[in-house]
Amino acid sequence: MNADRTVRPVTSYHYRSIGREERKRERERETLTLLSRFRLTLATLFTFFFSYSSPSLFLCVIDLMALPDSSRRNSLIPTFLYSSSPKTLPLHHMLSSGASSAAEAAPSPPSSESRGSGIMIRSPSESRKIEMYSPAFYAACTAGGILSCGLTHMAVTPLDLVKCNMQIDPAKYKSISSGFGILLKEQGFRGFFRGWVPTLLGYSAQGACKFGFYEFFKKYYSDIAGPEYASKYKTLIYLAGSASAEVIADVALCPFEAVKVRVQTQPGFARGLADGLPKFVRSEGTLGLYKGLVPLWGRQIPYTMMKFASFETIVEMIYKHAIPTPKNECSKGLQLGVSFAGGYVAGVFCAIVSHPADNLVSFLNNAKGATVGDAVKKLGLWGLFTRGLPLRIVMIGTLTGAQWGIYDAFKVFVGLPTTGGPAPAAAPAPTSELAKA
Repeated sequence: MNADRTVRPVTSYHYRSIGREERKRERERETLTLLSRFRLTLATLFTFFFSYSSPSLFLCVIDLMALPDSSRRNSLIPTFLYSSSPKTLPLHHMLSSGASSAAEAAPSPPSSESRGSGIMIRSPSESRKIEMYSPAFYAACTAGGILSCGLTHMAVTPLDLVKCNMQIDPAKYKSISSGFGILLKEQGFRGFFRGWVPTLLGYSAQGACKFGFYEFFKKYYSDIAGPEYASKYKTLIYLAGSASAEVIADVALCPFEAVKVRVQTQPGFARGLADGLPKFVRSEGTLGLYKGLVPLWGRQIPYTMMKFASFETIVEMIYKHAIPTPKNECSKGLQLGVSFAGGYVAGVFCAIVSHPADNLVSFLNNAKGATVGDAVKKLGLWGLFTRGLPLRIVMIGTLTGAQWGIYDAFKVFVGLPTTGGPAPAAAPAPTSELAKA
């Protein structure tokens, strides 16, 4: 049978076919090489850009990159930005691969000599964890503050609207129930949410500064005091840290608060922030937006000092006396429940302490050219302390409890511990030091 086979001569057609296949393979090799270089270049630019322009965003993106293999297909991050090594891969190791393929770019774990240098990119196998008091920690606290303050204040806009009108026009808005009835009759259901945009934006900016800078100043003042005095005078550190943070936060809040009060208490002035802000500036100038800054400090600084110091103290007492289990052994749900309860009780104290200044802020932002003396003369000293107080206790208690619940829930979501609780026990001295003593 083999002898019967006809051996066909090799023709020019076969040579041309072989040549096309070789050229096709060569083009594929060139394409792979270019792709490899492009991947390395893009990964390098991506890493340097985020690490230098926004370190916190860089860490967040790296956290997104550190997804399990099953989730990579659903990720918007290109897969070539992942490290294929089971351990962290330094960036300079990627850069040294040159024009080699992507598989050669991440073959082996870094040596002990290279671990201390270069920017590190975490592989998917590494756990996502934010280091305490790192830039990513403060960024997470800032984001949690935005969510906790912006969303909660926007949600209670109807209560805030009735409260402001009771403070400005007590003859018309005599009680909470009549206030809601008058607003519903005159402005309809949509009137209950008038001014929600400046409320959302203003208190989001305030929350970002309040929680972010509180964590910063608390650590800063603790480091100045030292471990012994920081533990002994921790309440003073809570008070100083919260007051410092609120001074900055109110500068961000004040323009939005001025427009919000004018929109809520003067029907027809404006529909919201977009038309209310330019109209306010034309009427009273840019500095008029900060006319209520000093009374705002008078309202918010005592409020925030009470909010943070009482919360930290109440939560510590709950874990020490009401819950037999140590905090680190409690479930996350129980810890968040403690945060809400501690925040609600702290909110009641906050409302009482800051209410006179709240009446002043509402009066000054509503009346053009009004002074503190005018407010005291019209409202009276007793009215300054009590007008609208029951509604504000309900509103601020619920608000503060929800704020601490959302803030700590966000911290748990990103892998951080909840706020407050017993201070960790001091580490025992080493045996050698005890022997010397």
